[in-house]
Amino acid sequence: MRTLIVIPARLAAVRLPQKPLRLLGGAPLVVRVWQRVSEMKVADRCVVATDDNTVLDAARDAGAEAVMTSSGHVSGTDRVAEVASMPQFAEYGTIVNVQGDEPFIGRYAIEGAASMVNSGRFPVGTSASPASWDISGNPNLVKVVVGNDGRALYFSRAGIPFVRDRDVIGSQEIRMLQHIGVYAYSRDALKKWVGLPPHALENTERLEQLRPLAAGIPIGVAIANEPPASGIDTEDDLAAANARWQEFIGGR
Repeated sequence: MRTLIVIPARLAAVRLPQKPLRLLGGAPLVVRVWQRVSEMKVADRCVVATDDNTVLDAARDAGAEAVMTSSGHVSGTDRVAEVASMPQFAEYGTIVNVQGDEPFIGRYAIEGAASMVNSGRFPVGTSASPASWDISGNPNLVKVVVGNDGRALYFSRAGIPFVRDRDVIGSQEIRMLQHIGVYAYSRDALKKWVGLPPHALENTERLEQLRPLAAGIPIGVAIANEPPASGIDTEDDLAAANARWQEFIGGR
């Protein structure tokens, strides 16, 4: 199936105002994400989706394909679904949502999520990375438990699985997996996802992916043997990203 990557970029971020336009290594953040994803060549087409003309212009000035979407969307998934419904993107059977604040995202995180859908195994795909058990108490890092068939059993901000006996830590039988927030969808699954009402679990954990999971839509999880990307949500995050940027691009 032909694959489309959509990078949703909403201007009205609260914790980091004007986030898509903030500079990372001298270029707008959304441009850096588009550059990172485009150079991977893991999709047939890559487009920035925004609700603001300044973001649209910044992306297009850098050479990106960009489209305007509604300002009424409450999530990036809704914005991606609008793009998928546009006639010019009708030929793409797999749609991948790459968040517009993750310029350090790894290749396999995207490729693995897309492969879950392209292979026909799952209608929705995402990725996770093996992580230290030390993250269990950090609610800002989302964890996922995966079944033998690669299907997500649950996502949580809590430490899952809970370790009752500490000697399990270090065993190869079970690992803590940190979720990487990239999603791939079949066209039908994306339409079903955004058509579902919010679920109580989603509202409780503030995790949108619990909505399709609770509705019985299986989500395949690719295990990426690379560090999980760090999103940029605050001024401190942006400062840290800029400090890292030259080393990052030099090491690619």
